[in-house]
Amino acid sequence: MPGAIEPSTVMLMRRYSLFGLVSGLALLCLILSFASHPAWLFVFCVLFPLVLVGVFDVMQPHHSLLRNYPVIGSVRWIFEALRPYLRQYIVEDDLEGHPYNRNVRSLVYARAKGEEDRQPFGTELDTQAPQYEWMTHSLAPTPVAKTPFRVQVGGKDCTKPYAAATLNISAMSFGSLGHNAIEALNLGAKRGGFYHDTGEGGLSPYHRIHGGDIVWELGSGYFGCRNRDGSFSPERFAEKAADPQVKMVEIKLSQGAKPGHGGVLPAAKVTPEIAEIRGIPLGEDCISPSRHPAFSTPAQMMEFVAQLRELSGGKPVGIKLCVGHPSETFAIVKAMLKTGIAPDFVVVDGSEGGTGAAPQELADHMGMPLREGLILMRNALVGTGMREHVRLAAAGKVTSGFGMAANMAVGADWCNAARAFMFSLGCVMSMRCHTGQCPTGITTNDPHLQRGLVVEEKAQRVASFQHHTVEALADLIAAAGLNHPSELLPHHIWHRVTPVQVQPLDRLYPFLSTGVLNEAPEDTPYAAEWRAADSDSFAPRATVGPRRAA
Repeated sequence: MPGAIEPSTVMLMRRYSLFGLVSGLALLCLILSFASHPAWLFVFCVLFPLVLVGVFDVMQPHHSLLRNYPVIGSVRWIFEALRPYLRQYIVEDDLEGHPYNRNVRSLVYARAKGEEDRQPFGTELDTQAPQYEWMTHSLAPTPVAKTPFRVQVGGKDCTKPYAAATLNISAMSFGSLGHNAIEALNLGAKRGGFYHDTGEGGLSPYHRIHGGDIVWELGSGYFGCRNRDGSFSPERFAEKAADPQVKMVEIKLSQGAKPGHGGVLPAAKVTPEIAEIRGIPLGEDCISPSRHPAFSTPAQMMEFVAQLRELSGGKPVGIKLCVGHPSETFAIVKAMLKTGIAPDFVVVDGSEGGTGAAPQELADHMGMPLREGLILMRNALVGTGMREHVRLAAAGKVTSGFGMAANMAVGADWCNAARAFMFSLGCVMSMRCHTGQCPTGITTNDPHLQRGLVVEEKAQRVASFQHHTVEALADLIAAAGLNHPSELLPHHIWHRVTPVQVQPLDRLYPFLSTGVLNEAPEDTPYAAEWRAADSDSFAPRATVGPRRAA
């Protein structure tokens, strides 16, 4: 129809209407400032930057949304950038946030600061909702323990056993965390009498400067004890493991947040300091293989455990893993039986565990959650009679005394936490861990950002959080009528399945009796996986279930 405006023209007018309106108002204000009152010049100064933003949006070639919708598109980008903060501080309620809600974070902050951590008026949790859990109490409670619980770690071949606390700092490497954060964690561990896991990044000077107990974690890159080609160096390991501050050694097989995934630290990020600590060449990519070069079978892994124990002078040596194929877990315990060698401890890392950065698919869908993984490892050890020789630890979203008690009821001797201790350092969950721009100076090596983290102040908060959390565990143990966390059993924790159905954990999950896998594996739910497990191969030796035809 003659004179009609084409739809494309209408759309163009709509797209540029805000940009045109702002530009027109800016020009009008500039004219009025000369013609009437200079106050209009102030309004022009406010609007003119928006005009510049609009011009930039139209001219830039990278973002089509900004080219098509100048100014208003930039407003959208601003809100997108602020979305995590708007959700965390304005929109979400106390029980909504992920991976940690505000109630959990507030509890850690209060205990770290030594502030009031009791709550008035009753629980805010919906006790009728599925997944709600509680701990059974006794009508004859015991006195609350006055001294912190300890767990003796070290099997028959260990000559330097270690008395571990029930809550310790889980693996976080120097590099992933800045040196001020590492120092504060280790000083806090020193003051609180618990251990600090180095992470696979190596044993740095910042781990040792304050003298806190250390668990040295060896990943597949063998950082700090490797040869030029990346293979394990017994001589370098023995030299560093002799340090009296190193109490135990942990072989990392996999990490909960990204199991089965290696890593690369690009050459540009390999500073002279990191190169020296890790024992890697400066100017080259730092490779963490997805599997260990020192062994390729479960039996060989047990031999490696024995080698590290000897090289360290008899200190406890353990393994850390996120549980994957059940047959591989059974292959590990079969290797213990075959070789007569057992690790002194096993740390089970749940798939809900944290990381500085991981592919989303691995973080969301790879690996077994902590409870299921912990129960499977417990059953493997108990079912073969090895549980009495091997201590068991749990890592994955541990923040409270009840979380510790629930893990201990299904098999754990102690718990490790990483992100909870980051909260005690002042982490605000800004989700910037992988960018190097952590606003609290924890997960960054930027000296200007690290300046905000005062070691002495934060170390006290680390120790305080651990102390009050272990005290809360002691309260629960006493209320249950027990004397030590080792007395906790699955029936002490009840789980709401539906609004009208509740069960103790020993009815929800299978818990094997001692030696049953050796004597009658067919009587267990794991018969097929047990048959498939091979101490001489991580791969199953038989099909464990239906497979798609080739």
